Amino acid sequence: MGGGRRPARDTGPSRGEEARQQALTHLRRAILHGDMVPGQRLVEPELADRFDVTRTGVRAALIDLAAEGLVERAPHRSSRVRVVPPTELVAITECRMVLEGLCAAKAAADPVEGQLAALEDLGAALTKAAEAGDLPTYSELDIELHACVREFSGQRAAVELLDRLSTRPMPERLRSLSRPGRLRQSLREHLAVIEAITARDPRAAEEAARAHLRQVVATLRPRQLHQADPTNEGAGR
Repeated sequence: MGGGRRPARDTGPSRGEEARQQALTHLRRAILHGDMVPGQRLVEPELADRFDVTRTGVRAALIDLAAEGLVERAPHRSSRVRVVPPTELVAITECRMVLEGLCAAKAAADPVEGQLAALEDLGAALTKAAEAGDLPTYSELDIELHACVREFSGQRAAVELLDRLSTRPMPERLRSLSRPGRLRQSLREHLAVIEAITARDPRAAEEAARAHLRQVVATLRPRQLHQADPTNEGAGR
């Protein structure tokens, strides 16, 4: 599992709602950041030890993550990190396109200076990572930028829905960004979103966000077709 055993606390492992929330936060992050890969078994005693929570807390968190589509649970078997098929990733991203566009428009409608400065700093960091070809750092900053735009939008309903749709783990992001020319293209798309928000142009911000997700869909469709082809010996691998 990696990460080693967490030092035991004097008060013992977290229990009840605190344990559920603690396990949920750690597990969700580990899955989305690629520390736990699709298909990996999630053994409750190991996770309880790793996160210093009770097994009941881990079990409750796994039930929540199953509802979010990040985990698969089967009777009398260990849970696993869910393998999300390309067709579902495309459908999810198409939904995100609408919601992310809404959030970008809201963020551009009435931003404050501190928010604009944060977005500009992220733009500079994304540019630096892209120029260095640092895919892991770029991908982390990509996630941070989307999170900031959502937060700055103040559109809580959209944010809650997007949180449930964020099922694309880090390895999938890195594969997408490693395609020839995709990193530079992605940078231009993100900078366009930042530019439109800092210009306080909701319509341009919404279109820039949608255009970015449209391109993400375009990178996913070849995989969708590849795995759907019954003559392809590597399909589903």
